[in-house]
Amino acid sequence: MLTIVRSLALKGLDGCIVQVEVDVSSGLPGLDIVGLPDAAVREAKDRVRAAIKNVGYDYPPRRITVNLAPADLKKEGPIYDLAISLGILASTEQIDPALLHGYVFLGELSLDGSIRGINGVLPRVAMLPSDGYRRVVVPAENADEAAMVQNIEVYPARSLVQLINHLKSEEEILPHFVNMEELWQENGYKADMSEVRGHLAVKRALEVAAAGGHNVIMLGSPGSGKTMLARRLPGILPALTPAEALEITKLYSLAGLLPPGRPLITERPFRAPHHNVSTSALVGGGKYPKPGEISLAHRGLLFLDEVAEFKRDALEALRQPLEDGIITVSRVHSSVTFPAAIMLVASMNPCPCGFLGDQERECSCTPMQVQRYLNRLSGPLLDRFDLQIDVPRLTFNDLENSAPGESSEAIRLRVKQARTVQIERFGTEMTNSEMTPAQIKKYCPLKQEALQLLRSAFERLDLSARAYNKIIKVARTIADLAGKKEIKVEHIAEAIQYRGMERKYWG
Repeated sequence: MLTIVRSLALKGLDGCIVQVEVDVSSGLPGLDIVGLPDAAVREAKDRVRAAIKNVGYDYPPRRITVNLAPADLKKEGPIYDLAISLGILASTEQIDPALLHGYVFLGELSLDGSIRGINGVLPRVAMLPSDGYRRVVVPAENADEAAMVQNIEVYPARSLVQLINHLKSEEEILPHFVNMEELWQENGYKADMSEVRGHLAVKRALEVAAAGGHNVIMLGSPGSGKTMLARRLPGILPALTPAEALEITKLYSLAGLLPPGRPLITERPFRAPHHNVSTSALVGGGKYPKPGEISLAHRGLLFLDEVAEFKRDALEALRQPLEDGIITVSRVHSSVTFPAAIMLVASMNPCPCGFLGDQERECSCTPMQVQRYLNRLSGPLLDRFDLQIDVPRLTFNDLENSAPGESSEAIRLRVKQARTVQIERFGTEMTNSEMTPAQIKKYCPLKQEALQLLRSAFERLDLSARAYNKIIKVARTIADLAGKKEIKVEHIAEAIQYRGMERKYWG
């Protein structure tokens, strides 16, 4: 007898209905699974056999064939255990096949018949309303995550026997709902900008970067405060919108990185991979691609500390996602696209010893060593940083006598106001850093005096067309922070000064 049970697979970050077709027929006893299953799916036959027996049902000593359709889509993980076991029970008439209609089933089975949690529930379940499905059964520990999706009924199941009793109306499993307002947590970053002594110019530059979503690179000698400043940057970013929070949660669910008891990511991500990170770990990859650090930093910050120490091919792989806001990972078995709308924040020393240009200590590097070190960062990648900031060493008086600076909350309020202006301008959740050339022409007209200053800087600093556009974008953000509709000369002048390090260090 043939039974069809519905489950879900993933194509990148999108869910896809899988029909689990179970046929029980006469022949030598055995269970074959076809339809491009991976090792974890093929091992389901042992888990399913033990689970069915241990909950008191009969496992048929017959020929069982399971087809996971569509057959050309790779199936990963143990999430089909529950659907396969129900299909076997329905095909052997131990339960009525009609009871399974209208449901989608996800879950891994333990040998005792209990249902274990799985990764990637939210991105899978998110597609159900658009395809007309309204009821999904998930492991109890994934219920909060699945209930993030509106307009579906989520049934949390703890064991196979509990689920069967529910289908037979012998035991009721109530649909699970969550209140997103109760899950929402306000900015939890404890590191505050008020802890940073001095560095007023640097903090101003970071405020501009946060307001417009601009990429930043900081150069300075060891101990000047680059890392301290970068780790306080998330605290001045505006809060996530519900749509952004769901986007991020999908990625973390797929990667299996949702914190225990936190079915919704409500804070902007801050990812700081070590400099020995591989290219695949940074941009995403694996035999069946999973999101990497750049996608896990989506709608947040990717911080590359000592960026010159990162592998050259890993850094060069960042160029396309920094421009497009997405990253495409191609492998033999599949090609998937993940979102990667990030703020890139990098820091580095000006030379191998770190003291080139330092007022207190003398640099011990030769010119050739300095040039070789700086050239680890290619020109095209350097060109993608909107703001290039020099972070000077603080003196004893700076540390001892400086009054506490502005709090992150005070700066965050100004950043939020500037972001509100941008949303009203573009009519969507978009920042100045994402403007296209057509939008720059429309929203950033320059008067003659400002245009003349920009022309002079373009010729004197030998800027590229990309740098030209980035200066205008940064000037637009500075004007937004000042509450001005028109980009003035002083806004262009401040934006130009954030390009000075390129000439100072790289010539």
